[in-house]
Amino acid sequence: MSDPNALGERIDALEARVAYQDDTIESLNQTITAQWKQIDALSRQVATLNDRLQEAEARAPGPANERPPHY
Repeated sequence: MSDPNALGERIDALEARVAYQDDTIESLNQTITAQWKQIDALSRQVATLNDRLQEAEARAPGPANERPPHY
């Protein structure tokens, strides 16, 4: 049978490792959540700006809405 002290040390090392991994996973999860919130906000902002640009282009008279003379 193996040494009980060595077994206890191995268990302690494994518990410390699991605790560290749990902390790392939680930190990564928080980072990913924050990034998704930022991506969502930026996506909404781009969509809003795209809508505003399309409205402005539709209302703007001038060369942008006219066919070029070579048509």
